[in-house]
Amino acid sequence: MRSVDEQLGRALAAAVRPAPVRVAISEAQGLLCAEEVVAERALPGFDQAAVDGYAVRSVDVQAAGTDPVLLPVVGEIAAGSRQPRRLQPGQAVRVVTGAPLPTLADAVVPLGHTDGHHARVTVNQPVPSAAFVRRTGEDVQTGDVAVRRGSAIGSAQVGLLAAVGRAKVLVYPRPRVSVISLGDELVDIDRTPGQGQVYDVNSYSLAAAARDAGAEVNRVGVVATDSRRLRETIEGRLLLSEIVVIAGGVGGELAQEIRSSLSDLGDIDMTRVAMHPGSVQGFGRLGPDAVPTFFLPSNPMSALIVFEVLVRPLIRAAQGKRNPHRRQITARLLSPIVSVKGRRGYLRAQLLRDESNGEYLAQPLGQSGSHLLASLAEANCLILVDEETTEVVVGEEVQVSFLAQRG
Repeated sequence: MRSVDEQLGRALAAAVRPAPVRVAISEAQGLLCAEEVVAERALPGFDQAAVDGYAVRSVDVQAAGTDPVLLPVVGEIAAGSRQPRRLQPGQAVRVVTGAPLPTLADAVVPLGHTDGHHARVTVNQPVPSAAFVRRTGEDVQTGDVAVRRGSAIGSAQVGLLAAVGRAKVLVYPRPRVSVISLGDELVDIDRTPGQGQVYDVNSYSLAAAARDAGAEVNRVGVVATDSRRLRETIEGRLLLSEIVVIAGGVGGELAQEIRSSLSDLGDIDMTRVAMHPGSVQGFGRLGPDAVPTFFLPSNPMSALIVFEVLVRPLIRAAQGKRNPHRRQITARLLSPIVSVKGRRGYLRAQLLRDESNGEYLAQPLGQSGSHLLASLAEANCLILVDEETTEVVVGEEVQVSFLAQRG
């Protein structure tokens, strides 16, 4: 029986980052930047007012600390004004937030420091040079790297790209994942199951899990166990995918038939991995591009756990994430648990917080049965139990993997 770490190592060794593509910045959110974005202009591009008030020479209002200073208001500048204006000594120009400063002005007196008059303004407080002014290049200088290669593009990065005038950016795209459910007993959810038939759960749940991990997903749906049909489907998806996930066909004669029908595409290793649930599974690299292909258990709960442990890290690694794994923390157990000796346990639980001391608490959910999908839907973490531990009592500390979505 292969260890989880060895199986995970095989999967991660197959990670291939898709070639960079140039996309509109509105489509770049959540992706990694694939270039050094150098600012071709300063940000801000000109000295501008940071508040509504009066543009002045700071030296002309120094005396306002002892006696109010009266200055003639020689005009008004709105945001977006393109008409140059020059300030003479002893004058003020009324400005709004974002308006360009007139030549010679080095500060803005906020409206609250004045009487607000339009013709002759009384300044009641002095301001130092550069006060309430956004200086040219204060945020980004020409030639600065605005967004670095490898940076995750979030809302702030999108805003910065727009601010430096970039309409498109080179990014690493989401890896394409194809999801297939294998089984003659399966029907899609728009049909009524007949005798001996069940709804296809896996293609929907696994597609959602892949999407949550950051992949671009194609849910192929149900494919019958006919070897020729399965081969045609997989062969087609290998040309359009960086990862293929197949639920079903991991045990018995069917697994042997699948291996035989796909043997010329690459080797599929159907094996047992020392984990619970989801021990029986398969992995191979198929097609001319050696696309990593997973065969997961047909049981929906087990399939999701195996996906979480092995497939999700591969998707994250293919995106270029420095740490493709979930965040793990220590929590204190609220109910006793049992695990299978010789296998690493992944037990469903709810992670709670003790408000009195901030300690994390883990409440196991339901029984240990691998078929209990409802309890996984309620879980926000998995308790990790090492291979040599069979029981953990109330109050002991356990490691948990936090199942936060999109992260």
